[in-house]
Amino acid sequence: MNGAQITLACLIEQGVETVFGYPGGAVIPLYDALYDEHRLNHVRTAHEQGAVHAADGYARSTGKVGVVFATSGPGATNTVTGIATAFMDSVPLVVITGQVGTPLLGKDSFQEIDITGITLSVTKHNYLVRNVNQLADVIREAFRVAQSGRPGPVLIDIPKNIFLTEGEYEEKVITSFKDEIKNRYSEEDLVTAAEMIGRSKKPVIYAGGGVRISGTSKELAEFAEKTDIPVVSSMMGLGNLPHDHELNLGMVGMHGFRHNNLAVTNCDLLIAVGARFSDRVVSKEESFAPNAKIIHLDADVTEIAKNIRVDLSLIGDFKELLPQLTGKVDRKSNEEWKEQISAWKKPENPDRELLDAKNIMDAFCSKLGRDTVVATDVGQHQIWTAQYWKFDSPGYLVTSGGLGTMGFGLGAAIGAKLGNMDKNVLLVTGDGSYRMNNNELATVARYDIPLTILLINNNALGMVRQWQKMFSGRKYSETNVDDKLDYVKLAEAYGIEGHSVSSMAELRETLDRCEFGKKTVFIECKISNDNNVYPIVPPGAAIKDCIEEFK
Repeated sequence: MNGAQITLACLIEQGVETVFGYPGGAVIPLYDALYDEHRLNHVRTAHEQGAVHAADGYARSTGKVGVVFATSGPGATNTVTGIATAFMDSVPLVVITGQVGTPLLGKDSFQEIDITGITLSVTKHNYLVRNVNQLADVIREAFRVAQSGRPGPVLIDIPKNIFLTEGEYEEKVITSFKDEIKNRYSEEDLVTAAEMIGRSKKPVIYAGGGVRISGTSKELAEFAEKTDIPVVSSMMGLGNLPHDHELNLGMVGMHGFRHNNLAVTNCDLLIAVGARFSDRVVSKEESFAPNAKIIHLDADVTEIAKNIRVDLSLIGDFKELLPQLTGKVDRKSNEEWKEQISAWKKPENPDRELLDAKNIMDAFCSKLGRDTVVATDVGQHQIWTAQYWKFDSPGYLVTSGGLGTMGFGLGAAIGAKLGNMDKNVLLVTGDGSYRMNNNELATVARYDIPLTILLINNNALGMVRQWQKMFSGRKYSETNVDDKLDYVKLAEAYGIEGHSVSSMAELRETLDRCEFGKKTVFIECKISNDNNVYPIVPPGAAIKDCIEEFK
């Protein structure tokens, strides 16, 4: 077999069914082999960045490895933002790039770029294959690395002549895709943790994306229920507990609700599970859980004490670690503490006829159902989705958390839908982000992918404008978007049904008329650019000092 055929055979070995990509000169041999290989579904996106975001959305929503093909030079460099997005959020990808032939390496050849050098800091590992007889083992190892421990993206750069060269290939039956996570805790550590939990009067669990990645939301719920400890979440941890679970408080940090931030600030024990204490959660370090002991459970030892001091760390596989810890603790009640947290909640006074973020989210959630995978771009709409959508399970929010990539959403929604054809998939986007990725409507139309697209249009780069309003003296420098773009006509140009609404009455009527899940539907909701995200923690402030209104 030649290298291109070996590449495809190894993907099939690994259980790959769907590949996202874009052809080019250096990968012509790979696409030649793909022409005769009908076991792989290839999706050609409009842009390589969209292909990586699509593979990312596919991976986040299915738990499988996302796979991408791209050509050399600009094709490879177009993948970098998508790879970095996946790296920051621990998403398993294998990105296969073509490269100029090995005799041309290092000679500034046409469309040559050192993509392994460029992606060194945003991949778990990367490879430049120079020998066709090493290709199969490299691909197998790449999948193992992508999925093992803390998952992440891996890049394989393959010169064109390696694709064309014949080599030996022997199929291998894959029995295990992952390396086991090494446990770095003792029986004594578990006993110490249980004693700390038993002594605490005001404990809080801080759950992150590591719970979703490890598939241990059930184990987390059992631990929280036995100890009766309220749970706050990072954005990546939303859905670890069902939205209406009595112990689920929701998101914490810069845009967390006030009672959640006060719970963390006033707790005497904080138990972090699969969370990395990002600056968007911690804000002012010395004021974050200032009087609390901190126990940190994680699979990645490098996260311990990286951003915040801890009193006890438990490193290991949550599938083993959480049940063991649950078995050590005594059942207890924290009613008085939970009542205090409830007393901090701000009472709602909603106007159900106002076309604002909460009412829009409630209307879409009621119509599409909670069993909807929600992909977002980045900005105010992303935070509103995190605050108001009713996530009941992990993996239903597909969003760029660590890198904050505008333009992520549409590609990610495409990948999520192709991985979950039995579910509704909703893209929530803003006009700023949507202008960066609406070229992927061509992909939606070409493959007839039945998405629902919600554009919250405030004619602004909303989050940046809000910061300018609150912290830069209302100097709205380049954040007002007054283009004369008709987004409905843009959708219709691709054969997509489009609607635009300016009131809740119009939105309800539109939602009642549309057939969701059967075809792509685009709905634009026009809101004021003074609709801002609250609460918000000012730069450098403690999370307890969140602002709930600014005029």
